[in-house]
Amino acid sequence: MSLTDQIQRTLPSLPAAEQRVAQALLADPRAALARTVAELAAQARVSNPTVVRFCRSLGFAGWADFKLKLAGNLGQGLPYVHQSVAPGDGSRAVVDKIVEQVQQTLADFRQQAGLRPLEQASQALVRTIRAGRRIEFYGVGNSGIVAQDAQHKFFRMGCHTAAYADGHLQVMGATLLLPEDCVVVFSNSGRSRDLLDATELAHQQKATTVAITASGSPLAAAADIHIAADHPESYEEYSPMVSRLLHLVIVDILATEVALQLGPDLPARLHALKRNLRAKRYRNE
Repeated sequence: MSLTDQIQRTLPSLPAAEQRVAQALLADPRAALARTVAELAAQARVSNPTVVRFCRSLGFAGWADFKLKLAGNLGQGLPYVHQSVAPGDGSRAVVDKIVEQVQQTLADFRQQAGLRPLEQASQALVRTIRAGRRIEFYGVGNSGIVAQDAQHKFFRMGCHTAAYADGHLQVMGATLLLPEDCVVVFSNSGRSRDLLDATELAHQQKATTVAITASGSPLAAAADIHIAADHPESYEEYSPMVSRLLHLVIVDILATEVALQLGPDLPARLHALKRNLRAKRYRNE
């Protein structure tokens, strides 16, 4: 049964306000994919929490989780490439569709981001840095590239860091962790066996584990701190584009929060790095 069929079947049993949400969705499901919670609530003439309650009535964690399922049901996009782009699209359409989806995903994250997990993660990272201990970043596939980007940003701040995209190295690294260490794990789906194994090992070592992944996933449940990275992109059918960019933005947020907490010594250290790196550039004639 498709999601739209499920909504139709559930409609009579929903409270009146949630029925208006359902009717707004059924009127144009594809248009709903581009809307935020606030925009859909305004269209249905209900409050933002009513939209979230509607999603939960259908068994979803929230609006982002619901949109992910809806996008998969509608079967839009070019399989294994991008969710919004269709065969026959020209360059103008490709640019517009990809940029619009990125903008919408980041706008949704800005509106729905859980500030408490971000604060907890940045505080855990700062504690590790001040203790002179180790921060490790894990990811596989495209998430491994994000882990490398995170390692680079924190390395620049003078932290003891490592990034592993290989499952065997992740197991080795997690086994050698100590209680004051911290591990940040990136995953689009939150269902990678390698990452779950490494997170469990890090937990056994009493290191702090931070997962940047989808809500309701096994990895989200396994970590000490979960930063929700929800988006409408189906990880089963499309190449991770929007999800990768969302993860990179979260890395930037954490790195900035950590830099602010580390205090006035950090800018001087970064200035010294920039000064020494200038020697690696060709000078203008």
